Amino acid sequence: MKKKVLSVLSLSIAFWMNAQEKDSLNKHKIEEVVITGQYTQQSINKSIYKVDVIDAQQIKNMAATNVADVLNQSLNIQITPDTRSGNSTANIMGLDGNYVKILIDNIPVVGDTGLGSNIDLTKLSLNNVERIEIVKGSMGVEYGNGAVAGVINIITRKTNVKKVAVKASLQEETVRNNYDLKKKGNGRHIQNFNVDYNIDNNWFANVSFNHNQFMGYEGDSRGYKYFGTDPGIKRGYEWNPKDQYDASALLRYTKNKTSFYYKLSYLNEKFNFYNPETNRIPLNDGLGGVVYQSRDREYNTNRWIHQFNIQTNFGDIRYTGDFSYQTQDRKYFDYNYDIPNRTVTSKDEKRSYYQTDIIYSRGMFSNFLNNKTFDFQLGYELDYTNGQAALIAGQFFGDSVKRNIFTYSNFISGEWNISDQFSLRPGARLSVSDMFDNQFNYSLSARLKTSENSNLRAVAGTANRFPTYDELFTFFVNINHDVQGNPDLNPEKGFSAGLFWDQNFSAGNNWKIAYGANALYLDVQDRIEMVMVKRPSTYKYMNLNTYRNMLLSANIDFKKDQLAFSLRGSVNGTSVSLNELEHTSPTDFQYLVQAGASANYKLKNIGTGFSLYYKYTGPGRNYVLENDTEGFRLGKTEGFHMMDFIVSQPFWKDHMEVSAGVKNIFDVTSLNSTANAGSAHTAGADRINLYYGRSYFARLIYQF
Repeated sequence: MKKKVLSVLSLSIAFWMNAQEKDSLNKHKIEEVVITGQYTQQSINKSIYKVDVIDAQQIKNMAATNVADVLNQSLNIQITPDTRSGNSTANIMGLDGNYVKILIDNIPVVGDTGLGSNIDLTKLSLNNVERIEIVKGSMGVEYGNGAVAGVINIITRKTNVKKVAVKASLQEETVRNNYDLKKKGNGRHIQNFNVDYNIDNNWFANVSFNHNQFMGYEGDSRGYKYFGTDPGIKRGYEWNPKDQYDASALLRYTKNKTSFYYKLSYLNEKFNFYNPETNRIPLNDGLGGVVYQSRDREYNTNRWIHQFNIQTNFGDIRYTGDFSYQTQDRKYFDYNYDIPNRTVTSKDEKRSYYQTDIIYSRGMFSNFLNNKTFDFQLGYELDYTNGQAALIAGQFFGDSVKRNIFTYSNFISGEWNISDQFSLRPGARLSVSDMFDNQFNYSLSARLKTSENSNLRAVAGTANRFPTYDELFTFFVNINHDVQGNPDLNPEKGFSAGLFWDQNFSAGNNWKIAYGANALYLDVQDRIEMVMVKRPSTYKYMNLNTYRNMLLSANIDFKKDQLAFSLRGSVNGTSVSLNELEHTSPTDFQYLVQAGASANYKLKNIGTGFSLYYKYTGPGRNYVLENDTEGFRLGKTEGFHMMDFIVSQPFWKDHMEVSAGVKNIFDVTSLNSTANAGSAHTAGADRINLYYGRSYFARLIYQF
């Protein structure tokens, strides 16, 4: 394998070193803009926040199939998969998806337990995505509950210069060494279709459709057809099959200073869990007849998102309003499966286990003074969440837990351009909830233009996180366990402070160079954890722990003609205070090193493109409880390397493109770990499933 990897690297380096032809597109490149955390769409160079952008061309070069695939290439973002539920969430600065706010066009996305947090990123397709914007740190003033570790904003495309534009693509992938096109076969199969139509000078319409079918990966298991009795061999899959359909439609109007759009999105997902245990049931028919059955489960998710956005002026005052109704219903049913005969012998009624309905609105008024030196913004946000979680979602006492939460917030910020070089923006938010105490968040951001092509940004802010269903309402009692939620939990409180510097310049021979260095500190108080409150097995969620994280990172980017090359590196330190009766964990910082590189090169004459992405994640360490008598120990998770290589070739005046490549070249699957703590009634695993290994793909894109 090493020889193959070295061959790929050598080939790529040869292309980079021979890049000599000028890319004519660079002559007409429009300055990149962002919207996350801004009053209005803003040049990325003038943004008050440090915003990382992954644009449509980068997404296309990666040949990614969903948002999780794209973010896996980003430093200091780790996608954490759950192979049992099929969900994959983003981990930023060591904090899981509950602390990361996921937005689509500035509107939080509905999830199992609320709005914007703990979102399954595999349910977010890339069809019609224009760019992804990432801001790390607490963003409570701008985005409210859950924006503790950062915000990920997925911006979809809403314009096209052509009268009519049609795009269709097919992508076929192996799942490690498995692939075929049969039903219940192997591999991953993706199809998408997109149509843009400029009705006239004011009206624009778009429809899109995406299908992503993942056939599952058996790994060391033997698939759903296996019914042997060897105790060392398991039935089922290491990665269970998942089948997704999503579609959207958009209608947009623009005239003078007013624009609005309505967008409807729908997702349907089927996820199959095949029980690894097989029951051998004698028929007692005198002939030695036996039935082999397994109790399997099918999960079905339906999600509807209605979005309406309006931007207009009331005199000089600019108004941006977002209105959304979203619903997600995750249902399941169990069934008995006769394995040798491939038939379902009985099936339970389908039941909801997570159901969420949300009415959401966010509005911002700005440009009150119509003054370039000083102006301010007033905003409001309301979130009415009606949801329920049934027994299967957690360990709840009874059939289901229901709750309605209404949260209303007002926020204000002022932007003071003290000079052409220095800008300052203070902000504050007050959130009122019918279930939790009032929450106050603040922020202070500054940008110093140190030269024509250099900026220094300083950002400090806070954010809160409301408790989840599990933390509030868990109640699981039997002869071995007593696990309790806590309805009196307080929201967690996060604070972050960061310093970000970037510089870019043009060198000789058409080289363009950009580099930057960042430092970010995050502190979370009243951290909610399940802790033992009474021996031998009584646990309760409590506000006990604190969490601190320090992140130092740097990057450098080179561009010349047809070549783009980037290097990144970071050191991430984490300190956690854990409490378990008389035991308290050490609070020294444990450090994680990451490094990454990417390269893109295009041959001018024939348009062949080459893309290479590499990411190294070093060993991770954290404290876990050994047992009741010995207290905490330091556990370790091994490091790993990731690399993807993609080649693309356009045809027919760029109306058609064929791509092929290999993902996860180093064949990473699961990692050895001694750093997994067990829960109140499960033991910690000694391995972590991250990926299913190396895969190969081919993609065909047609557009006109």
